[in-house]
Amino acid sequence: MGDVAVGARSGQDGPEERPERPDAAASPAAKDGVSSGSAEGPGGQGVSPGSGKNPPGGTDTPDTMDTPGDGEAEEPGKKPRSFWKELPLLIGIALVLALLIKTFLVQAFSIPSDSMQNTLQQGDRVLVDKLTPWFGSEPERGEVVVFNDPDGWLAGEPTPQPNPVQRVLSWIGLMPSAEEKDLIKRVVGVAGDTVECNGTGPLKVNGKALDESYVYPGNTPCTVDDQGGQFKVTVPEGKIWVMGDHRQNSLDSRYHQSDKNEGFVPVDNVVGRAIVIAWPPTRWATLPVPDTFDQDLSAAAPGALGLAGAVPLVFWRRRRLLTAAGGRVSGSGTAG
Repeated sequence: MGDVAVGARSGQDGPEERPERPDAAASPAAKDGVSSGSAEGPGGQGVSPGSGKNPPGGTDTPDTMDTPGDGEAEEPGKKPRSFWKELPLLIGIALVLALLIKTFLVQAFSIPSDSMQNTLQQGDRVLVDKLTPWFGSEPERGEVVVFNDPDGWLAGEPTPQPNPVQRVLSWIGLMPSAEEKDLIKRVVGVAGDTVECNGTGPLKVNGKALDESYVYPGNTPCTVDDQGGQFKVTVPEGKIWVMGDHRQNSLDSRYHQSDKNEGFVPVDNVVGRAIVIAWPPTRWATLPVPDTFDQDLSAAAPGALGLAGAVPLVFWRRRRLLTAAGGRVSGSGTAG
């Protein structure tokens, strides 16, 4: 019976048909592989070498299935670029972005004096919006602005000598530039405004008093002196009038009325508006426009005032002429 089992396993057709058996056995296996591949996905797992359905002597199918494996093994062989090789590129990109931000968007400035106390303290770092001026926006009343020295306002002030690291940081905007002569003050008057100080105050814009809660405690809104503290000026086109919040410790527009701009700051000199105190963290705060500037401070144009005064006169004259004309018509009619 053992011989019969061997004979049955070796085939019933005899030795001559033995070479055909692998082909005959491969046909159902191939059919199974296609159906398995279609059911199990593109991988064709039904004809994988470990499925037991490939003929022992067949080599075509395993070679075909091994090809994707060989291709996938080559991908991990590519070495990623070294971090140290990419670092200079990353630093270069960061510097370019920082330079663009400094030039067109935001720049940091350091407060060197006490002229804006208590709004700003010496040593504060403020962020200045440089974007809106590019779209034609001009300074408005109540804003704290940074501007280039108009005409020797900082004459005699010592210029710090930064080290190379500080020069790089100021170049990318992380530190203020030592070479730039910049000041920071509050805008009080814009083109067309009449700004005046009488006695100790209050400060008036176009005849309306300002309630300046931001003025340094103990200071008066106006300073009684003969050097510029008492004044009445009208701001020309393209200029602004600025004052420090520490009124008795600020060499602002009041004290430069003898320069070429008569104390006014050209709008073109304005770098941007200070929007936030960024450093130190304990001093973090925004710098909004005070509520006192929400009142209607508009200056009436001289032409508008003249027109307003002329209208009643025109109506009065017209009425008088009509009355006189009506009397003549009535009289002539009666006479006729």
